[in-house]
Amino acid sequence: MPRKVARLLLLPALLVAAGILVKGYAESGDGFSAGVVAALGVLLQYLAFGREEAEKLPVVRHAVPLAFAGLLASIGVAAAPLLFGDAVLTHYPPPGSKVVYLGTLELITAVLFDVGVFLLVFGFAVGTVSLFAHAGESAGGSNRAGAGVGKGDGRGGEGKAE
Repeated sequence: MPRKVARLLLLPALLVAAGILVKGYAESGDGFSAGVVAALGVLLQYLAFGREEAEKLPVVRHAVPLAFAGLLASIGVAAAPLLFGDAVLTHYPPPGSKVVYLGTLELITAVLFDVGVFLLVFGFAVGTVSLFAHAGESAGGSNRAGAGVGKGDGRGGEGKAE
């Protein structure tokens, strides 16, 4: 049962993260919180299915490149105004200018910065969980975090008949 629930919760967790990223609190978007929510959805997969199954997910396999892409996007958005003689983190278009919309989403540099923060936080968190899973396995732990769930006699034993 926990595995079915974990499998069912991954997509909603990623969708909630996307909603937080786009609109966040107070309509501005929140890349950090969205990255944490998405990473928690992946962490649930690690806990329910173990390292080997969780690492079959594309988002887990590409966590490190996603983190680097997020870092580059955030640094790029922060530093690009220097090329135009403006201060660091000056956002475009400037206040009072016409803003392009994609549905209700404003296409401004702050959105790209939030996407970069999301990718960085998500990639770092998933990469860290993966490192912990590998360390636990090499220290003699099971390669499936949920290996003991639902097995045995409930008394901590192996479930052998007495």
